[in-house]
Amino acid sequence: MSGRREPVPFAFLAEADRFRSNVTPPPRERASATQIAGRWLLGLTIVAALVGSLVLGMPALSLDHTSTAPQQSQASQGH
Repeated sequence: MSGRREPVPFAFLAEADRFRSNVTPPPRERASATQIAGRWLLGLTIVAALVGSLVLGMPALSLDHTSTAPQQSQASQGH
């Protein structure tokens, strides 16, 4: 091997980490009151939907120990 170093292909990619732009991005626009209210309303709607589904789903997920006994119809009782 020779002691001569050859330039690395795509060396500009290695230098890209050190590059800093002197162009500043424009300042962010402030959200208006209607946009803030809309975001709050959307968030509250999502939370209410999750809570509602939990409230409606809990009876279906609970174990009902009274229904473990075999149920008999009136026809099987001879009525």
